[in-house]
Amino acid sequence: MSSAAESSDVDYSARAREALGYSRWWQIAAAAVMMALISPYQYVWSSIEGPLAADLDLQLSALGLVFTLFVAFQSISQFPVGTWRDSHGPRRISLLAGVLAGGGYFGLAYATELWQVYVLYSLGAIGVGIVYTVSINTALKWFPDRRGLTTGIGTMAFAAGSAAFIPYVRANTTVGGYSAVVRNMGLLIGVGILVGAVVLRDPPTDWLPGRTDGGQAATAAHSGNDYTWREMLRTWQFWDLLVMFAFVNTAGLMLTAKVVSFAQQFGLAATVATASATILALVGGLSRVVVGGISDRFSRRRAILASAILTGVGLFALVWFAQLGSGIGFVAAVIVTTFFWSPQFALFPSIVGDYYGQTNSSSNYALVYMGKVAGGTLGGVVAGFLITIVGWSTTFLIGGGLSLLAGIGAFALRPPGRS
Repeated sequence: MSSAAESSDVDYSARAREALGYSRWWQIAAAAVMMALISPYQYVWSSIEGPLAADLDLQLSALGLVFTLFVAFQSISQFPVGTWRDSHGPRRISLLAGVLAGGGYFGLAYATELWQVYVLYSLGAIGVGIVYTVSINTALKWFPDRRGLTTGIGTMAFAAGSAAFIPYVRANTTVGGYSAVVRNMGLLIGVGILVGAVVLRDPPTDWLPGRTDGGQAATAAHSGNDYTWREMLRTWQFWDLLVMFAFVNTAGLMLTAKVVSFAQQFGLAATVATASATILALVGGLSRVVVGGISDRFSRRRAILASAILTGVGLFALVWFAQLGSGIGFVAAVIVTTFFWSPQFALFPSIVGDYYGQTNSSSNYALVYMGKVAGGTLGGVVAGFLITIVGWSTTFLIGGGLSLLAGIGAFALRPPGRS
């Protein structure tokens, strides 16, 4: 006996094959490869900045602004990119992304001044923002029945893709030798994205059937009530989602940025700090697919609610085990916190598609994604300031409390209704 979700998959798959001429999963494969290719901008920079600073005869602190510029340009670029993509499709904007993201790394090989590094990494960050929003929304548009699973695959590739780059980078990035590494990576990133751009396309506007929800409540995507970003801003659900996304990312990004220092502060063994940092990437990538897929079968809202609450509980446990001096407990708390925080990057774009439809999903989710900027600021700069005033434990408890508040926000959610 087939489930509703399975029936909807057969129907969507047949419609997609008719429109594409091949399986819609090739769209996800292309998007995932592109996401993996841009991952070095976020996850490999720490291995490159040392040799780069030495070669340019700079203090390492002079490059501190580079990563901040990356986060800002990568996040802010997504709204104009999403608006363009919803109107004109993914191909041309993705071709531009290949030039920017590939050219950013390629250009670093020839940079001789600090300002050139700032400009090149910022341009590359815009390319990363383009690929991110195009890839996530490829899943939302082609898989209304499996949004959680497919966005989980894309965001997992962004988190885990760096694993293919890191061994090469660490083995070959030396003073005077880093230029060949970034030049080769730039060529690979650029060519790979250009090839992926040729594959990507959006579905026809009338390809969705009337309603098959795979266990979800009736949503905008299934009812045909697609919201523009202006209409979305007039719903309280958007503001709830924005604050929730900011709060839960404050907790997660605080852990990501400071887990090693936190472990060292409480005198835990160096192996505990190393294991915690490694687990962040491995568990974070896996959980996006697992929790995202579960949310397709059950309730997206309940998945967000449970994940936010368990993220907060995980941070509370982290503080407790650190104070006890338990290395095993500390690592276990890192696993729990990361496992339930990381899927937010699959769950939130999926619920935006559920609530506001697929037509404008790129621009709509880009506005919710702006909550990451606030979360990064609270979890980074503000958390660092609080640590000096109230201490490590209290600061992390505050982060856990914000995640619990995000869970309360999820409890209040329901699909928006037209007036």
